[in-house]
Amino acid sequence: MSRKKDRDEEIKAFLGKGAEFNGKLVLNGLVRIDGEFRGEALGSGTLIIGEGAYVEADIAVDNILISGEVRGNLDIREKTDISSTGRLLGNVKTAILVVKEGAVIDGACQTSGKDKGEYTAV
Repeated sequence: MSRKKDRDEEIKAFLGKGAEFNGKLVLNGLVRIDGEFRGEALGSGTLIIGEGAYVEADIAVDNILISGEVRGNLDIREKTDISSTGRLLGNVKTAILVVKEGAVIDGACQTSGKDKGEYTAV
């Protein structure tokens, strides 16, 4: 694995369990939320919503992994991954959607392969 890839995968910001933040989050790289976040999240990179986290926001990023609860609309350029403990209450537009057994989605889903306009659900 190259050093550049190692740096790109480092967590750039972390909101820990029990912490709360209200506002606008602009990310560039990997960001993890285990606490409570309300507002707007956008930028390039990956947003991880940890198990037990609560997020109330509209989100526009490259990738998202949801293991907690997200309320809001998602515009994800590449991949949305919702784990078995994940809950999404809102609409999602994404290139690739991965939903594990036990996950909850309450909203509309629009998926399309990012290169050919193909619909992709894994």
